[in-house]
Amino acid sequence: MVFRLQPLRFSFVARDSIYFPQGKAANILRGAFGSIFRRIACVPECPGARDCEIRGACPYARVFEPSALAGGPSGLADWPRPFVFRAIHLDGRTIAAGGTFSFDLNLFDLHSPAIAYLVLAFSQLGREGLGPRRGRAVLREVAQLDGRGECAARIYDGESLLIEQEPAPMELDLAALTEPVQRVVVRFVTPTELKSGQQLVARPEFGVLAARMRDRLSTLRELYGEGPLEIDFRGFGERAARVRMTRGEIGQVDAMRRSSKTGQVHSIGGFVGEAEYVGELGELGEFVPYLRAGKWVGVGRQTVWGKGEIAIVGSDIHLR
Repeated sequence: MVFRLQPLRFSFVARDSIYFPQGKAANILRGAFGSIFRRIACVPECPGARDCEIRGACPYARVFEPSALAGGPSGLADWPRPFVFRAIHLDGRTIAAGGTFSFDLNLFDLHSPAIAYLVLAFSQLGREGLGPRRGRAVLREVAQLDGRGECAARIYDGESLLIEQEPAPMELDLAALTEPVQRVVVRFVTPTELKSGQQLVARPEFGVLAARMRDRLSTLRELYGEGPLEIDFRGFGERAARVRMTRGEIGQVDAMRRSSKTGQVHSIGGFVGEAEYVGELGELGEFVPYLRAGKWVGVGRQTVWGKGEIAIVGSDIHLR
């Protein structure tokens, strides 16, 4: 009952002034990363990831345009991308020339070594420029993070890779806590959208939140890790539905993005704020590890852009 990932931090020195529009830092990074990653990993005559004959082994196809291959979950035509950005701290900021900045990328695909390609792609991205003003930057360091978000191992020093093979991934323990937990407060750090059935929900009721967190972790494990969660999905959902939301200080964030490939406009907004959940007889201990994982993998729609990051900010026990 663990979930494994590679949490990575990319640190830069700005050569020019770099501006990140409010609410769009992660989206800018994702779009530019995809374009450069494809140029690095694919041959010029590649027909595209969906038609590529070697897509199962192609780093770009696996990371940036994954789609159903043999053995995938039933009915899942488009796979969730095996990474998320963490860059909300850059929203609305201007980095002056000579200043430093960083962002995190959490990678979930442990079957295909990709870190070297990520280093190449973001190094090139810095040289070509970031943001609407195309400010240039130098990639000075890449590090693997630990559970506290601190550097656990340096991977790249600005000139060369410091490792011969990818470091062991970080493990998130999904086993239920042994201590009883009756109350938790969850913060929706970045805009979050949750669905129940085919409809977006206005409030993050616990049954919906826990079920979507369970489904996301199981799907990512099945596609990119050790396999789906071996749990009673129905029982998990029924127990989660008994937990009550006793306080919800939730607000809506409206933001839009335009696809550079299709020209279509998409919402990248959602709700933010805090919600308090209370269960009976200490029954929340089963769900706390899943809520903790939301910090690293996100929950809901469009997590690849950094949406759906959650964090536990209060409880009736000390949470390590």
